[in-house]
Amino acid sequence: MRKMILLALATALVAIGTASAKTVTVTITKNGFGPKSAGVVPNDVVQFTNSDTVAHQITFKTTTGVTCSPSPLVLQPGATGSCTFKSPGTFTYSDPNTRGSTFRGTVTVAAAADSLSVSAKPVLVTYGSQTVLAGKLSTGQVGEKVDALAQPCGAPSATKTATVQTTAGGAYTATVKPMMSTAYTTKSKATTSSVISVRVRPRLRLVRVAAHRYMLRVFATRSFAGKYASFQRYNGTLGRWVVVRRVVLKANSTGVAPTVITSRSFRSSVRGGLRVRTTLGQAQVGTCHAPGLSNTVRS
Repeated sequence: MRKMILLALATALVAIGTASAKTVTVTITKNGFGPKSAGVVPNDVVQFTNSDTVAHQITFKTTTGVTCSPSPLVLQPGATGSCTFKSPGTFTYSDPNTRGSTFRGTVTVAAAADSLSVSAKPVLVTYGSQTVLAGKLSTGQVGEKVDALAQPCGAPSATKTATVQTTAGGAYTATVKPMMSTAYTTKSKATTSSVISVRVRPRLRLVRVAAHRYMLRVFATRSFAGKYASFQRYNGTLGRWVVVRRVVLKANSTGVAPTVITSRSFRSSVRGGLRVRTTLGQAQVGTCHAPGLSNTVRS
């Protein structure tokens, strides 16, 4: 079970990252540059390879937003050099040591598509708790509207659950309260983030009401009547929790929508003074919840 939870958490924590820069190659031959026109986006690299038998120099008409190595960009036969483009625009270049239009070229840097990142903290919550969605709009603009969209487990589509605005640097945060395991995305105009999943476990409340008598209440958006909880005691010698008995849950009419309460009073002969707890395993809570874990009390 522990491995299943860790795997789900690792998957849920996936967020939009920065893609690796693309490299476009321009080959220099005796016939000129090939290709003569190259298209990139900011942070992409154009690599020049001199396949001619003589040295060539690449000089840009405008160098603002262009960083080349080596500098100046003079390439001996068989050598390579590269230029990184930080700003959108059209950049023309040539070999100043040649005549005519053969050794002329253009790099067009298109504006990068907007992106919207998203993360959630925490990605595993107990029923009734909140999680915070956070991210950044790549444009860095302040005051842009960001909608948080939620698709609870089993729902056919996502619906808007919160609207916030970006702050300094395009950052945003949105506090949400999932009722069951939920997939979240955020959206700003036509830009949509990746999906982040938040798992929700039912809230288990264990109370010792008298000697050898206990009450377990389970809070969620669904009934767990007929499911069984595991009543456990901690074995200090073994250093682990040991199952004492199974507790079959029953319906309870005291819950207020959307909360449904399932409960059970039970007895146990566990000697006094031990640490005890209850759990609801994955097979009992189903696919729309994470396994549940109660508070710890003394027997």
